[in-house]
Amino acid sequence: MSSDDLFSVTDKVVLVSGGSRGIGRALAEGFAKRGARVIITGREETTLKKTCSEIEGSRHSVEFAVCDVAKAESIPAVVQSIVEKTGRIDSLLNVAGVNIRKRVETYSIEEYDFIININLKGAFFMAQAVGKQMIAQGTGGTIVNIDSLNTFSPLKGVIPYAMSKAGLGIMTRGMGMEWGDHGIRVNAIAPGFVLTDLTQKLWSEPTMKEWGKANTPLRRIGEPDDMVGAAIFLASAASEYMTGQVIYVDGGITCGTQWPIPLS
Repeated sequence: MSSDDLFSVTDKVVLVSGGSRGIGRALAEGFAKRGARVIITGREETTLKKTCSEIEGSRHSVEFAVCDVAKAESIPAVVQSIVEKTGRIDSLLNVAGVNIRKRVETYSIEEYDFIININLKGAFFMAQAVGKQMIAQGTGGTIVNIDSLNTFSPLKGVIPYAMSKAGLGIMTRGMGMEWGDHGIRVNAIAPGFVLTDLTQKLWSEPTMKEWGKANTPLRRIGEPDDMVGAAIFLASAASEYMTGQVIYVDGGITCGTQWPIPLS
C-alpha cells in the first residue's frame, strides 16, 4: 500500500453533521478536495446551499440534507434518505455543536437543554443511526466525533458545554468498544482554541487573543483547517487499528500549565 493509499479518502461517502460553517465546513471542504463524496447537514437550508456552492470538490459536488439534530426523532429518516441517494455511508464526522457562555448559576433549563440536546443527545442519535447503517452494510466504517479541550480541563463560563463534551468522550469509547466487531472505528478530535464565525468576537479582543497565544505552546490561535489532517487520518486506513481514542489538536495547550516566571 502506497503512502497515498494509506491516507486516501477518495470516493468515500462522508457525512458531516454540522457541516455548514466553522470546523464542520473546513472538514467538509478538506474531504471534498481529496476526492470524497461529501454530504453536509445542518439546521438552515439557506446556509447549507451557500456552503455547497462555495466548496469545490475534486471529484464530487458537495451535497446537503437539512437536519436539526436537536430533534433526534428526525435523524433516522434523514440518514435513510442520504443512503438511498448514495448507497452507503463510509464515514460520519459528528461536528454539530453549540455553546452559551455565562456563569454556572445563571443557566436556565431551556439553555441547558439547548446545549445538551444538540451536543450530546443529537450526536448520540446521529452516530446511532449511521452506526446501524454501517452494521447493515457489513463493510465497517469510521465515526469521528468533535470533542473539546474542556474535557481535559474545563474553562469557566461554559460548564454545560464542557459536560456535553465529557459525555461525548465516553460515548466515543463506548461505541468504539461495542462496534469494533463490526469493523466500525469510533474516535474523536478535541480542538484547542479555534477561530470560527462563532468565536470571532471572543478572539478579536486583544486581551483574550494574547492570553490564548500565551497559553498555547505553538503561539497562535487555531484555524478550522488545522483539524483536517487529523480527521483524514482517523477516516483513512492510516488509523485502522485505532478506536475509542481522543486526539487533542490544540497547539499544545494540554501539554501543561503555563505560568509567568522567568526561566534562567
